[in-house]
Amino acid sequence: MNDERARVTDFREHLIRYGGDAYPEVVEQASGSYVTDAKGRRILDFTSGQMCATVGHNHPNIVAAIKRSCDSALHLFSGMIPRSVVQLADALAKILPPPLRKSLFVNTGSESNEAAIKMAKLATGGFEVVALGGSWHGVTGNAGAVSFASDRKGYGPGMPGTYVIPEPNAYRCPIKHCRDNCDRTCMKVGFDLYDMQSTGARAAVIAEPVISAGGVIVPPAGYFDALAEETRKRNMLLIFDEAQTAFGRLGHWFAASHLGVTPDLMTVSKTLGGGVPLAAVITNDAIEAKCHERHFAFYTSHVSDPLPATVGLAVLQTIEEEN
Repeated sequence: MNDERARVTDFREHLIRYGGDAYPEVVEQASGSYVTDAKGRRILDFTSGQMCATVGHNHPNIVAAIKRSCDSALHLFSGMIPRSVVQLADALAKILPPPLRKSLFVNTGSESNEAAIKMAKLATGGFEVVALGGSWHGVTGNAGAVSFASDRKGYGPGMPGTYVIPEPNAYRCPIKHCRDNCDRTCMKVGFDLYDMQSTGARAAVIAEPVISAGGVIVPPAGYFDALAEETRKRNMLLIFDEAQTAFGRLGHWFAASHLGVTPDLMTVSKTLGGGVPLAAVITNDAIEAKCHERHFAFYTSHVSDPLPATVGLAVLQTIEEEN
């Protein structure tokens, strides 16, 4: 056993390095706020598992939900809808700001943003997507194209129709205009530049309510009201990426509720799965109907999977019960 542990601890031989710093030891166990490595060291996990296990690693409610799924269904054909998926969609609809109430369940934040952008393009008939500087929306085609915090170099052209406007960072103003008090000049300049370049095929504006990877930038009061207005003026759809802000992190179920600004589409991930891969794109009846009429497809092997949906229900229950 000791020889096996020593062999496994040297994990570099057969793994592809995927960016960022790797902790030098294999991790053997995780519980609550701690992880334990192969040398028996108990380490306080300030990452909360990449900000996913925010109710704690291996929370008893989540472990119990996984066991229940083992007794019912772990995975189904993608055209079969399990009861847990119906229940999770219903539970979300009860806490979402109206008129948001239609959900599609996938695995990761990248996937949910990919689906949201595809829906926006299909619903509007356009293809141009505007994002904020410093944003991080994922690593897949559409989602990676509108991520500007890092990791853009060396892969060739991104998705056509992608535009960036300066982020509202009053501490390090991207247009060298403000200091400590953003007056939204960055937004005005950004949209002026976008309008000069636009072909008229406008689709969506995507934003994180708190810009995460770009420096945990909290936009000033009124920013998202103004962003929503600029989006409407151009007949575009507004997407909120709430991977980092949903499920209580701002003191509300969603940042949209905190801000009093409801987007046309919302994406959620991370906390919803409590450490299990689970994400969702959420929209209103009208957009869902239009996308369906235009043959929207996001058919993956793990869409509407029963196990993560069962866990998602347990996460919502845990957040509510434990306040």
